Amino acid sequence: MKTTEHFKNTIEAYLRNRAETDKLFAVSFNKSEKNLDDCITYILNCVKQSGCNGFADDEIFSMAVHFYDEDNIEIGNPIDCNIIVNHTIELTAEEKEQARQNAIKRAENDAYERMTRIRKRPNVQPEPCVQKSLFDE
Repeated sequence: MKTTEHFKNTIEAYLRNRAETDKLFAVSFNKSEKNLDDCITYILNCVKQSGCNGFADDEIFSMAVHFYDEDNIEIGNPIDCNIIVNHTIELTAEEKEQARQNAIKRAENDAYERMTRIRKRPNVQPEPCVQKSLFDE
């Protein structure tokens, strides 16, 4: 099975956190016959069977928990696919202010560079304008 490490790490982090807070799940999570790769394979097969293309985080996490809770569960065949994990990063007030200051500094530097840039104008000689005489033949 080939999947993104980010997806794998996200599932593992959720399961470890759940095991720390839920003692009953901790017993299931520590079963020797269960492993994260089989869990991912199970999730991918469930997703494939559903025919849907998008899932909420809680739906995927519940599939992972179900995998660890059930003893006799059909894992399915490994699937090679691409997985997209959509998570937003929340910045602290200090990080937002620092990003704002960096953006202002970058804008000032760009404006200053444009103002001080020496513009070379092409040295083009005008073509002589030749006007025909009315009296020449």
